[in-house]
Amino acid sequence: MPAPAFIHLRTHSEYSLVNGIVRIKPLIKAVKEAAMPAVALTDQCNMFALIKFYRAAMAGGIKPIIGVDLWLYEDESHAQLSRLVLLCQTHEGYLNLSRLITRGYRDGQHRGFATIERSWLVGNTNGLIALSGGRDSDIGQQLIAGRPQQAESLLADWQHLFPDRYYLELQRTGR
Repeated sequence: MPAPAFIHLRTHSEYSLVNGIVRIKPLIKAVKEAAMPAVALTDQCNMFALIKFYRAAMAGGIKPIIGVDLWLYEDESHAQLSRLVLLCQTHEGYLNLSRLITRGYRDGQHRGFATIERSWLVGNTNGLIALSGGRDSDIGQQLIAGRPQQAESLLADWQHLFPDRYYLELQRTGR
């Protein structure tokens, strides 16, 4: 099997409820046909498809990568909303992610969907890999606004929270 040129690390399924239509079994079939050894399922603010995804991926010989695409508030005033994608690296990461999502549903309901606060991540990032969230991240928003120094400062904060496990997402913006 040739080395894959691409592995999806941000895939929303029909379980994203608002913005996903991909069904699990066709996803695994497409990943296998593309010779990708792995795929991440990162539904928006939930892991409802986790068991179905895991079973289908394992049956198809594909490594399942478990994650979530989160909405994140930067502070308690809820003035700024941004994106963050978290992927489980270890069992501890899965437990941390489960706790964060649960807290989002229990304590972070805003505008009808679960969110988490940045402060909740402190002490809960072990075993998790973070993807910046692209243009919808706090860093992306600062870069779009022409504030590279603020973006750099935010990057340093993220690298402190996720040592050697924070990655900037690059996205085509059509410009």
